[in-house]
Amino acid sequence: MSKFYDLKAKSLQGEEISMKKYEGKVVLVVNTASKCGFTPQFEGLEKLYETYKNKGFEILGFPCNQFANQEPGDAGQIASGCVLNYGVTFQMFDKINVNGKDAHKIFVFLKEKLSGLLGGGIKWNFTKFLIDREGNPVKRFAPATIPEKIEKDIKGLI
Repeated sequence: MSKFYDLKAKSLQGEEISMKKYEGKVVLVVNTASKCGFTPQFEGLEKLYETYKNKGFEILGFPCNQFANQEPGDAGQIASGCVLNYGVTFQMFDKINVNGKDAHKIFVFLKEKLSGLLGGGIKWNFTKFLIDREGNPVKRFAPATIPEKIEKDIKGLI
């Protein structure tokens, strides 16, 4: 896989979505978890989404249970938790792995393009990848980086 737009993922509702749908947009990909110390970042992410969605910005959330069992729920529990607790309206996908032999192809691609402190691995939930309008991953953010600190990078691409 050489391009972000060649990839696909299943939504929480089970619909296969091609990343081609996001062609020409600035995209922030985030691996999420509902029982993580960083879970309150959903609020900041939603605020960014609401602010910039009409300017060609998308957030794609990928729940992951690979870190301390912090996303144990099924698709329905994940969806209701995100909406009830944080009012999330951006696209959430089905639970995936971000590391190891079963890592989702989107995260294999992103880690290959932008390795982090652990080389290619994802350190924890809420690692974020910013992708430009041409589908190029341009910046990786650590889990502790709050959404508000990403805003200037998003504005620079929009």
